[in-house]
Amino acid sequence: MGVDPFERANMLELVVQPNPAQPSGGPEAPQQVQLPQTVAPGAQTLPGPELSPAERRNREIQAIQKDIARRRRRRLALLGARLSFFVFLPTVLAGYYFFAMATPMYAAKSEFLVLKADNAGGGGLGGLLSGTQFATSQDSIAVQGYLQSKEAMLRLDQELGFKAHFTQPWIDPIQRLNPDATNEEAYKTYSRNIKIGYDPTEGVVRMEVSAADPQVSAEFSQRLISYAQEKVNQLSEQKRTDQVGDAESALNLAEQKRRAAQERLVRLQQRGTVLDPEGVILSLRSQISTFEIQRQEKELELAALQDNARPNQAKVAGAQADIARLDSLIQRLNDRMINESAGEASLASLTVEIQMAQADLATRDVMLQSALQQVEQTRMEANRQVRYLTTAVEPVPADEPTYPRRFENTILAFLIFSGIYLMCSLTASILREQVSS
Repeated sequence: MGVDPFERANMLELVVQPNPAQPSGGPEAPQQVQLPQTVAPGAQTLPGPELSPAERRNREIQAIQKDIARRRRRRLALLGARLSFFVFLPTVLAGYYFFAMATPMYAAKSEFLVLKADNAGGGGLGGLLSGTQFATSQDSIAVQGYLQSKEAMLRLDQELGFKAHFTQPWIDPIQRLNPDATNEEAYKTYSRNIKIGYDPTEGVVRMEVSAADPQVSAEFSQRLISYAQEKVNQLSEQKRTDQVGDAESALNLAEQKRRAAQERLVRLQQRGTVLDPEGVILSLRSQISTFEIQRQEKELELAALQDNARPNQAKVAGAQADIARLDSLIQRLNDRMINESAGEASLASLTVEIQMAQADLATRDVMLQSALQQVEQTRMEANRQVRYLTTAVEPVPADEPTYPRRFENTILAFLIFSGIYLMCSLTASILREQVSS
């Protein structure tokens, strides 16, 4: 009796101990009632009820889920830290620079075209393309390359002080040039602030010049357009000068050869004592023909005399003597016409040389005439090949700064930093996977 079934005790404690204050033999004292007492949760050491497999599995799943959530939170925290350090912080710095530190730049925009003179007489493929932008595309590209070259930058610096403008102390350090900057550093600044593009579909050259002062940007643009005009004139002038120079050289050569042929003809005419050997030869041939006719008449007369049985010897001898004299005269005339005499060329050879010299002179006259026509045509063609630079849009000073574009540049910086971080993360993940596998 009086045993607490929920109380843990030894077996000896279950024995009832007598009360020393109660006298022996007297009535029994009432026993103290022992009721169940509350036990602290931490002090409970009794085994709990056995869990079912489903409950045990649910408890394990919950533990795994809590571990996964804990790891996910840790990874998200690390990802946020990395993004903050590698993406958001650089983006904030870039935005601070664009919104607070960057010096405003004013851009002066202009457009110009390189045109060709009207070519009404052009033929072939050149005539088909003369009215299109392809006729001057090479000149436009050459002008674009010249304006983007270091030569144009040096000339602009000498005339308007390009370096001095960008070395002013109130320009931000990123866009400012050092006072002792080299030409290479100045050219980088020039390439960054001078933007030139050629549109092949329209044949227009577009130029944008940026500077810290709107008036200075307009002056730079005007001066660069004047440089382009000079370059176009030099390109067309050199081409025209080369063509006309070649034609004039051919004309001078034709004149020299024609003069040499004429001098040779004059020398041949002055070689002998006769100024007109051809006329002399014609005269000698006429005389020879006449004497040959007379000789034939004498031969006929001699034959008639010899036909008689007893011819008159005196007449026969006279006819024979006349024939001999005519033969001698004809032979002299032939020798004079053919054979050389007194160390001079014969009239026949001299005549042949003179005829050849005259033919050569006639040929040179034709060539000289052709060279003259070629020179005239080349000059006309050169005049049609003249290039003109026409300014379609004049540069005007800007009222508001064009650069920097604060919001656009900040967004662009964010995208750039995000892309760099993404590429690095993907590369590291791939390497880690390769190493672990």
